[in-house]
Amino acid sequence: MLFGTDGIQWIRRPQGTRFDSKYQIPTMEHRGGNVMVWECVSRLGMGTLRRIQGIMDKYQYEDILENTMRPYAHISIGRGFISQKDNDPKHRSKHIQNWFSHRHVTLLVWPSQSPDLNIIEGVWAELELSLVGRNARNADEKFSQLEEEWKKIPLSFIQTLLDSMPRRCQTVIDAKGFATK
Repeated sequence: MLFGTDGIQWIRRPQGTRFDSKYQIPTMEHRGGNVMVWECVSRLGMGTLRRIQGIMDKYQYEDILENTMRPYAHISIGRGFISQKDNDPKHRSKHIQNWFSHRHVTLLVWPSQSPDLNIIEGVWAELELSLVGRNARNADEKFSQLEEEWKKIPLSFIQTLLDSMPRRCQTVIDAKGFATK
């Protein structure tokens, strides 16, 4: 199974419920510029951290899938891998759906806007902790720091996150789709 994200996190409240700030996750701010990246992980390891220039559209996303995700998946997983993605409009576009279909990639059916169930959020939290106190002069230096720390995340950490998925799913079911701790 392959998990990837483009750095966007969506949160949805069930209709008729009020916003509760206890569910808001503070965002860490790093000096040295903003950098958007795409990444993927699997039970077998970490994929290449890919820097995104500008605003990602379906064509840039297709390039990432073809030239970053697909080679990683074929080398580390082989044929028949499953991909998880969120319901971002560019991910749902006919163009991207055709890309997956023509390459016989199975897409994991996944609830939209479900950060409680996305292991990549735990990976990002680990990455952000490793960057606490590290400033960068510019976005290029920040990306270098991200790459350096990305490579240090142990495989056992990823495997532990993956092993937590049955428990996470049950917790969300028990919470009837509401946010979990």
